[in-house]
Amino acid sequence: MIKVENVTKRFGNITALNNISFEVKKGDVLGFLGPNAAGKTTTMRVISCFISPSSGWVDVCGYDIHKEPFMVKKNIGYLGETTPLYLDMEAYSFLSFICDIRGIHNKEKRIREIADICGISSSLRRRIGELSRGIRQRVGLASVLVHDPPVLILDEPTSGLDPIQITQIRSLIQELAKEKTIIFSTHILSEASYVCNSVVIINKGEIVGSGTIGEITQNGELSLEEAFLKLASK
Repeated sequence: MIKVENVTKRFGNITALNNISFEVKKGDVLGFLGPNAAGKTTTMRVISCFISPSSGWVDVCGYDIHKEPFMVKKNIGYLGETTPLYLDMEAYSFLSFICDIRGIHNKEKRIREIADICGISSSLRRRIGELSRGIRQRVGLASVLVHDPPVLILDEPTSGLDPIQITQIRSLIQELAKEKTIIFSTHILSEASYVCNSVVIINKGEIVGSGTIGEITQNGELSLEEAFLKLASK
């Protein structure tokens, strides 16, 4: 479903990613873990074709990011850490705008469907700026789901949310995982243990660990936090 092969990304003299490789299989929910500035966001932006790697390649659903970036983007729903919302627009108008960009026909039906999935039906006619952060995040998720992509890439989707909102977004991700392949980055380790079936740990632009939760924790001998600290200190 997703294959990242020998990807390096440099910004001037700074190497943000150093020859990283990993694979995400269809139906996986992969937690991309690492401290701040580890390279998580850069990796996600490379996979989503928002930036190009300095070297290496990525395959998404059979499409090469270098040769077919349009098809890669068509198969991905990417939600960045800063949700790109127009605060003066109603949620419905914003989703309608996204549908127009995506060329979605019968958009009213699709908006109603995705609003129901994301739990925002009662908020569609409210200005986004009036909504709680948790509901705004749901609107953001709806906006990357309207074209029904098989892959979701979520960058810190629970960042800045309160505990109740975190639980709600976590439940939504678990529901979406029944039909989608998902990568989401987080530095909140409990999120990965609740939602993911596999993890990749990155630090200073390099992959320092990967595998199932059981493999990473040595079948429960270590907590995920202990395993993370051990690997991230390499």
